[in-house]
Amino acid sequence: MITRREFLDSLAVGAATVAVNGTAKSYRQILGSNDRLNFAVIGLNGRAYAHLSSLKANRSAARVSHVCDVDANILRKFAYSTQQEMGEAPATAKDFRRILELKDVDAITIATPDHWHAPMAIAGLQAGKHVYVEKPCSHNPAEGVMLVQAQQKYRKLVQMGTQQRSSPHTIEIVGKIHDGIIGRPYFAKAWYSNVRKSIGTGKEVPVPAQLDWDLWQGPAPRRAYRDNVHPYNWHWFRTWGTGETLNNGTHEVDVCRWALGVDYPAKVTSSGGRYHFKDDWQFYDTLVTSFEYEDKMITWEGKSCEGMKYYGRDRGSTIMGTDGAVLVDRGAYEIYDLKGNKANEFKAASSPSSASADLIGRDSMTDAHFANFIAGIRNGEKLNAPVSDGNIAVTMLQLSNIAWEVSRELHLDNKDGRIEGDAEAMKMWGREYEKGWAPHV
Repeated sequence: MITRREFLDSLAVGAATVAVNGTAKSYRQILGSNDRLNFAVIGLNGRAYAHLSSLKANRSAARVSHVCDVDANILRKFAYSTQQEMGEAPATAKDFRRILELKDVDAITIATPDHWHAPMAIAGLQAGKHVYVEKPCSHNPAEGVMLVQAQQKYRKLVQMGTQQRSSPHTIEIVGKIHDGIIGRPYFAKAWYSNVRKSIGTGKEVPVPAQLDWDLWQGPAPRRAYRDNVHPYNWHWFRTWGTGETLNNGTHEVDVCRWALGVDYPAKVTSSGGRYHFKDDWQFYDTLVTSFEYEDKMITWEGKSCEGMKYYGRDRGSTIMGTDGAVLVDRGAYEIYDLKGNKANEFKAASSPSSASADLIGRDSMTDAHFANFIAGIRNGEKLNAPVSDGNIAVTMLQLSNIAWEVSRELHLDNKDGRIEGDAEAMKMWGREYEKGWAPHV
């Protein structure tokens, strides 16, 4: 077995050369030709390890041929893990555009900061790649529209990483709700609780030698490097992140929307603030949002820094109807009558990790989500979370952020979610891009 030091020493001169300069032929000569799909994993700090785990679980149909990150240390670490897990050393690259030039790459997976999700996914589609993109699929509503348009134009598959859509017990209980097990469903509540620490007050410092800060920023307007942004805290800065609502609320709100059988609401209200700490965090740590439909409603409650659980769970969804209610999370579902008495329940064989520990999220749901994506590529299986559907919940939660920013109720066109009668709020539908980096379809 190759040692870690031997692997790291050879990586820069060997695998990296294949990634940047190699051809499809040279790569096949190294690995051997077969009919497995070649995946490139891009953005390697956290969630990418779940991608690696799930591609390993589906290794009879897929391999990790390339890995890519703008931080050389993160890239080396992940490449070594890939070699250990998959038994093959991947080719490496700092710039994802070099990956897209390679015809032998069939699909890319994107686990970068949020501001890169849609621009990179669109570029992947334009290069003829299938795309697995983590939630949220975009940084702002305008990007979500562009991504859906790009998928329709280039006709490649795009699966969004709302992996609970591939959870067998969630599929089962949503089907039962649609079949009337709780009567007519009309109200759904989603929540998330965590105990995140303060990110402090950052200071401008020289960019670390291993990091390409310009490429990290990509389409975002340029900012000086600060010591409390990379590799994780970008989530809490508006330039790059989308806050807890998109970071975690996407999952549960998507389940609520799915269970109620609704798309865009007519109204959105949102209130909250940064209450727990005083630091550089630019979003709320506590938020309550309501999405109102003609005869239904969804609420989302996010608590980033207060771990109080609901129903003994730090995340989940309840769906309430005329004859009862359902409680569902990533590990189980429970069915209640109108008086709140438990009538039935199901527990999965293994429950995913809690919200406070789920930074990587290796689990059977993600394995199944990748299996569905691979089957979609190989034999046309219907995707469980196609971006055209996944983008609805993402846009709803981006509108929640906008409602919070302007501190008032938003009225929407329920066909596409666009804000009506509020020009100030509608200015936040898109974003400013660094010159030369704006995505296009």
